[in-house]
Amino acid sequence: MLTADPRLVPNARLLHDISYNEAAELAYFGAKVLHPKTLRPVVAAQIPVWIRNSFIPEGTGTRITTTGHPTEDGVRAITAITNVSMITIGGRGIVGVIGVAAKTFQAVASVRANVLLISQSSSENDICLIVESADAPQTLKALRATFEKDLVQHDVEHITSNPDIAIVAVVGEKMRGTPGIAGRTFSALGRCDINIIAIAQGSSEYNVSFVVAADEMRAAVNAVHDEFKLHERVAQT
Repeated sequence: MLTADPRLVPNARLLHDISYNEAAELAYFGAKVLHPKTLRPVVAAQIPVWIRNSFIPEGTGTRITTTGHPTEDGVRAITAITNVSMITIGGRGIVGVIGVAAKTFQAVASVRANVLLISQSSSENDICLIVESADAPQTLKALRATFEKDLVQHDVEHITSNPDIAIVAVVGEKMRGTPGIAGRTFSALGRCDINIIAIAQGSSEYNVSFVVAADEMRAAVNAVHDEFKLHERVAQT
């Protein structure tokens, strides 16, 4: 596993040691070398997992363990997901209304669409969620059926889909409790004039994810990779 997809970042570096949590986050957010469910059977038993190049099995690979080898600033890798769509449910009539989120996710679950990212403004004017683009049409249809009366009454003003987006994720086990990571990330994007459409971060703090226009995804990954100088890292063995 590398600090970024080498097709996006030519100077991406090999990660010699990462944690189970970091590997799971990277796999979930686009690292094709590992399926997100691969680690589930070995985590409880704390069994190390090695990922090697099948064409060069004797070469250095990535070892996945409980703790990995954390860096001082916490960021280990940048990854991205494309072929996704952002669906937004918005309207002043949903502010403070109980059950809107529940109805939203019940509708999404009814078509068995997997939600990759969720973001809601504190004003509650809108809820946005990201699904795979292949699931977007049926998800949109289910949401419009669920909120049919709300749309007629203009409590929900719009339910829209934007397929021209990508998710970028900044991943690292030791990001938790390390001040300034989000600030540095977004400052780097700002210097490159990259607009952030939505932001999400879990309480685990292993991952800061944000949504950008699809045509700005490559620039966003490179900007963050450069900001944290991941290309200068000397991997530990």
